Amino acid sequence: MGGRRRIRALLAVVGLTLLGCRQDMHDQPRYEPLEANPFFADRRASRPQVSGTVARGQLHEDEHFYLGVINGEPVETFPFAVTREVIERGRQRFEIFCTPCHGRLGNGQGMVTQRGFRHPPTYHSEQLREAPVGHFFDVITNGFGAMYSFNDRIPPQDRWAIVAYIRTLQFSQAAGVDELPPAVRQEFEQAVSQ
Repeated sequence: MGGRRRIRALLAVVGLTLLGCRQDMHDQPRYEPLEANPFFADRRASRPQVSGTVARGQLHEDEHFYLGVINGEPVETFPFAVTREVIERGRQRFEIFCTPCHGRLGNGQGMVTQRGFRHPPTYHSEQLREAPVGHFFDVITNGFGAMYSFNDRIPPQDRWAIVAYIRTLQFSQAAGVDELPPAVRQEFEQAVSQ
């Protein structure tokens, strides 16, 4: 009697297991991406995006922050307050993404130029010192000349931080002694007199 029960229990377990192995979801009719589909007039299975649709997190209404322009013109101002933390973040991002070509001082003497690649312009030229901050943001975002776009690698907040650091580099290389804060000026004058 015990052997029959075991066989029935085993058959019940096997039967329930087989019922749970249905392939309906795996074997359903479906179309692969870009496969032809006779149902639609354009015969495409992949449907185009609905006009005016914006992906979550991609609504960039603030053109000053996301594009570096206002009414199509490069901006002269930053979209947020530039603090010591912003400049430090910009320095970190600059050293990661920009120094290989532009060099640590922004003089266009990075490592890749020592390997024979084209020299980028120095940030310390009169033309770039007078360029609006929106110009630098646009170049980082969209690329320019031999420089490729970094918009997929550097988020907008960090692009602005890099621009703030570039302005700091420009100031550091062109500032006169009389523009230094009194404590720094005194330290500088003592170092020069020694």
